[in-house]
Amino acid sequence: MSQNIFDGILTQKTLFVNKEALRHTHQPVYLPHRDTEVEDLSFNLVEALKGHIPSNMILYGVTGAGKTAVTRYVCDQLERKGEQIGRIVNPVLVNCRQIDTQYRVLSHLGNTLLEEHEQADIPFTGWPTDRVFSELVRRMDSRGGVYVIVLDEIDHLVKKAGDDLLYNLTNLNAQLKNARACVIGISNDLKFTDFLDPRVRSRLGQQDIIFNPYNSEHLQDILRERASEGIASDAIAPGVIELCAALAAQEHGDARCALDLLRVSTEVAERENMSLVDQSHVRIAQAQIESDQVTPVIRTLPTQQKIVLSSILLIESHGLRNIQTGEVYDIYKQACVILQTQFLTARRISGIISNLDMLGLITAKVISRGRGGRTKEINSCIPNNIDSKSVISKSEPAFVEVFEHKYRHQSRL
Repeated sequence: MSQNIFDGILTQKTLFVNKEALRHTHQPVYLPHRDTEVEDLSFNLVEALKGHIPSNMILYGVTGAGKTAVTRYVCDQLERKGEQIGRIVNPVLVNCRQIDTQYRVLSHLGNTLLEEHEQADIPFTGWPTDRVFSELVRRMDSRGGVYVIVLDEIDHLVKKAGDDLLYNLTNLNAQLKNARACVIGISNDLKFTDFLDPRVRSRLGQQDIIFNPYNSEHLQDILRERASEGIASDAIAPGVIELCAALAAQEHGDARCALDLLRVSTEVAERENMSLVDQSHVRIAQAQIESDQVTPVIRTLPTQQKIVLSSILLIESHGLRNIQTGEVYDIYKQACVILQTQFLTARRISGIISNLDMLGLITAKVISRGRGGRTKEINSCIPNNIDSKSVISKSEPAFVEVFEHKYRHQSRL
């Protein structure tokens, strides 16, 4: 019998006791340094256990500040207490980066509340939105109780799809007869309410909780708590947790970053067949996590795709956003003249723009201009710490002249 490539790895001694404890999706029993936030959220949601309507809330804070973890923790405790005292409480959490349209959120909520005797899900698409909303109300009334609708990354939904969903959800209690509902929004953007209609803003922001970033000492406590559950007690060298916490504290106190560092550091030590995680493993893990995936993608793009991307970057360098396809094509043709390259048709360039969008280098949102047809609103999404012009010029020296050329643009430049 031939040897399997996984045989040696499976028999290797592991430093982990419970690897899942070091992932940010893990729900710990205790959340260090979030007692105040837990208390504020609990004080509001206790109304659901009395059969009353909790206030709508918005939870603000930077990434990795514990907003989602605290909300999951409190909602879990709320649901358990409801079962103990015979109160129907239904927390439903929706990640609005994954489920990012009004229709999809409403259908997700409705299908979450599907009763055992009901066979038909709300379809992924195809129904009028008002029918989906009516079906959601019917199912909520059928089950009864108090619903806590948590919209995680709500700012992403509002920026993409507007505030119609929030208007409908904050107006749910006017439609419900046998149930009640409140909405909790979780946002990384303190100013996202600027995008809301004043009526929605006043209904949604009845109470706000600000999650301040963790400092280095806070992160050390979090890591020690998780490490005691997830890593062998004698596998971490002195200074490892402190270094992970210090590095993460530099990134706005991101607990997710700290947990990733500790987990990957332990994986590095395991791969080297070491019995102890030391600070050198943390440095290797930091380099792995922060490794730039965008630069090699840009460097290996075909020439025509580099020209199109360069054109978008040039237009943005003039302070313009939401660039239209025609504007990109205008600059693209001028760049081809400088590079002495035959330019492609507008249709081919539209396909290249779609490919750059698929690679994650730009976003290209199709918009309708009525009788004027359809176009794309294009923006680059290359991280600020990457000098994409330099990357392109190093791989294609002739592009230096393109970036230095003074363009004439008939539209907005």
